[in-house]
Amino acid sequence: MFSIFYQYESFKCSILMPASVTPITVRKWQTLLAFIILVCLTLTACSHSSSDKDITRFDESSPENLVKTENSHSDRINSDNINIVSPDWGNAATLTAMGHAPIATGDIRVWDRWVGRPRLPAATTDIGIRYQPNAELVAQLPVDMIVDNAFYEHARSLYGDVPAQSVMFAAKGKAATWADYTEPTRALGVLINNPKMAEDYIVQSQKDIQLARQQFQQRYSKVKKIAVVQFADANNMRMYVDNSLFKVALEQMGKELVVLGEGNQWGFVPIRMGDLARLDNETCLLIIDPLSPITRAEINDSLVWQRLGYGERRCMAELPPVWIYGGMSSLVSLANNLSTVSLTGGAI
Repeated sequence: MFSIFYQYESFKCSILMPASVTPITVRKWQTLLAFIILVCLTLTACSHSSSDKDITRFDESSPENLVKTENSHSDRINSDNINIVSPDWGNAATLTAMGHAPIATGDIRVWDRWVGRPRLPAATTDIGIRYQPNAELVAQLPVDMIVDNAFYEHARSLYGDVPAQSVMFAAKGKAATWADYTEPTRALGVLINNPKMAEDYIVQSQKDIQLARQQFQQRYSKVKKIAVVQFADANNMRMYVDNSLFKVALEQMGKELVVLGEGNQWGFVPIRMGDLARLDNETCLLIIDPLSPITRAEINDSLVWQRLGYGERRCMAELPPVWIYGGMSSLVSLANNLSTVSLTGGAI
């Protein structure tokens, strides 16, 4: 036996042949050899193709790029351009007012009806129902961080390995304080790697509220006490109490929030229309929109409402929407709404 050795670049083939062969046998071996060489060339090409792919993978998986891939969210979070998604309207509104709007939030179709100001940028993506975001849509977003709170934590699995942070605007005690709104705002500034933006926004917000206070005082200096409600239907409503944002906003405006009981964790106590009779005649009633046309008509037709005398013997007004569970932006929106409100009835 003797060996024919074939080598093509990095691929090698060896063929063993008998020591003595006939012409017919030679032709057979030549045919076989040609076939084997063809196979060798094919395998060589595949080897090179595979090698090229390996090189590409190696380049993409170099230590530097591995760090970038594994820490891509961290790298973005340490930059000045972090893509935030927040299903929570309080965080979404405050981030927008600060100047770092989230790339997506939920229920945008009814934002104007319940939140009002600030306006969301046109490019903001609607991820569907806030409590149950659209998983397919979420997967397509270039998101670097989720900002939510305990109410939305059940949906975090939809965002894969994207880091999530909880920021909650709520009273820590029985009465809400200014700090309950400034501290979460500062927390948002830290999360977007721009504490100064948050601090500047807090300072500007306080200036805006003080300006609104002066304007309201000039127009309605006799109004000292205010009660705030939102109708569920013509006979049932929520009265917002001391652990709501209305306590903080009205204190900043130099007014007293009048309540009929201690609120729940959401900052309100449920009451019926007849309970409003317990308020004195000096208390001005603010009704927070939205209020459907049907409910409005039913209220006006109510004999109880007519006996209460709001809009005639008693002071009242209807205010544009403000997100009840919002942050600093809700305080500013409420103050601005009060500065331009038209009160009717009572001694105003």
